[in-house]
Amino acid sequence: MGRSHALSGWCAGLAVAPLVGLTSVAEVVPFAAATAGYALVPDLDHPGASASRLLGPVTRLVSAAVRAFSGVLYNVTKGPRDEDSTGKHRHATHTLVAAILLGMLAASLGDRGKWAVLAVAVTGLVLAADALGDWIVLAVLAAAGWSVVGTGDALPGTAAADALQAGLSQIGGWIGAAVAVGMFVHCLGDSLTRSGCPWLWPLPIRGETWYELRLPKPLRFSTGKWFEHVVIVPVLTIGGVLLLPGALQALQQLFDATSIWLAGQS
Repeated sequence: MGRSHALSGWCAGLAVAPLVGLTSVAEVVPFAAATAGYALVPDLDHPGASASRLLGPVTRLVSAAVRAFSGVLYNVTKGPRDEDSTGKHRHATHTLVAAILLGMLAASLGDRGKWAVLAVAVTGLVLAADALGDWIVLAVLAAAGWSVVGTGDALPGTAAADALQAGLSQIGGWIGAAVAVGMFVHCLGDSLTRSGCPWLWPLPIRGETWYELRLPKPLRFSTGKWFEHVVIVPVLTIGGVLLLPGALQALQQLFDATSIWLAGQS
């Protein structure tokens, strides 16, 4: 579900951006790209996930550490009715607690300097590009270029430098939200599948602290099957376009212009 998770993160980022004070294309697109990337992070607990394979031995080592920690946490905190499981995949990283804690950690990097924050943002962008393609990098660069053009500065070099400095300062204000939202959207996506997701851990439900939240049986789908590719991905793709700043207004204007033209032909 790597592509589906990244697309859902992209859509969530576009929807949440105005709620954290981001409204312009230059602000919204990088935020959504980071959210798309961090929507893949929970699957670091699976050795075959794209996030685990991204940087070869480095991310494989991180994945192994995450899996080991998740297994220990599961055994220490499982309730009397929790199933007999290794507690590795879809456990520790697939919780609201993990999303909040990592989001807070990312936000705290603002105190470490702008380059630490930039590293977190770029990591999200690289993860997103791995799942969705290089177009998302081009979209971020285009958004940055748009902000430079918007300054109206006669010296492009100075305008670019100023825009970069301003952008780095702004990233620190939203990177924590991007991480938390991306990871939580991943959990919600997994709750749509047959396996479900225990994202309310450690809240005990029916004797389980790792209770898998999921839809009613008729509404669940299996990952990697036709429903995901034929329905989920296209819907998220369309949503990811319509949620772009100004997209709905442009569509409305196109509809109005077409209606006027058709009326003139009749």
